[in-house]
Amino acid sequence: MNRRKLLQTMATAASATAIAGIMPSSAFASQTAATEGGARALKGLQRIDTHQHIVPPFYAKWLDSRGLNAGGLPIPTWSAEGALDLMDSNGIQTGILSVSTPGVHLGNDAEARIKAKEVNEFCAELVDKHPGRFGFFATLTLPDVAGAIEQAEYALTKLKADGVVLLANVRGTYLGTPEWDPLLEVLNRHKTTVFVHPSELPAAPVEGIPPYAADFLLDTTRAALNLAKRGCLERYPDLKIILAHAGGFVPYAAERMARVCSEDGSTAGGLKRLRQFYFDTALSSSPYALSALLAFAKPENITFGSDWPYANKERSSYFTGLLDSFGFSTAQREAVNRTNALKLFPRLA
Repeated sequence: MNRRKLLQTMATAASATAIAGIMPSSAFASQTAATEGGARALKGLQRIDTHQHIVPPFYAKWLDSRGLNAGGLPIPTWSAEGALDLMDSNGIQTGILSVSTPGVHLGNDAEARIKAKEVNEFCAELVDKHPGRFGFFATLTLPDVAGAIEQAEYALTKLKADGVVLLANVRGTYLGTPEWDPLLEVLNRHKTTVFVHPSELPAAPVEGIPPYAADFLLDTTRAALNLAKRGCLERYPDLKIILAHAGGFVPYAAERMARVCSEDGSTAGGLKRLRQFYFDTALSSSPYALSALLAFAKPENITFGSDWPYANKERSSYFTGLLDSFGFSTAQREAVNRTNALKLFPRLA
């Protein structure tokens, strides 16, 4: 590469950072400094965590009886005390809880409906016991659409769920598939916030590389592209859809993927669709990941995420520290950590 091309490349990268209105304070923050930053948690900051998991003991026991894990990760031990410890250590006021992969549908519709109801009622009771500290995304029963609609109506109206969690794919069927449209219609009517969490790809993993390491990111990307390509964001405009882990590969590869999901085949049309998503920062707050996310996403569409307890306290706090060491303005920092989420969950204001 000659000097002129090198300077052009550097200018392009600088422009992307300027567009996002940010500049990393240190592109190579050490793990020690980042961990300490997370522990300090910026005095007075009250984060809203849109990517925090719950593993009710009866649910963990059920999965263990089937020999299941979460994309190569063991099912962690969860407790309300452990959650509050993580939150207090990292300046988190409220955690919006969700069940991770593999969800509750293991092949039997009736069993899935029972388990979803049990999980959602457990979450609702926890929210009542700890006012202001927890919310929850209701667990549904896809690919059982009728059961998913029934549980969505119950959780959103009776249990006062803050939204729903949907896996990116269920045994190879991805969000955006036409047969699941009746559920999206119901969720749109309720103006629901939908948290999209990755699952295992419908393919064998590469030997030695667990699904959570890379496949999860592609899984989320596939779901986002399918939802966008099928026009779901326009047909269901009152859905607010949060993509886990900064949207997988969406921000980084958006320009490449845009024409695939554009109604008119244009790059601009595809980018407009993809920018309608929300993105959380769970495990995605390194200076290089944040730079890509902030250069692509709408500033008001980024929320904080911890991924606890699948990311243990040390790991979660490390990424929180990276977020804290990033060169946000005061307004940007408050938006990512709190005010953007308040628009999705106004009851927490």
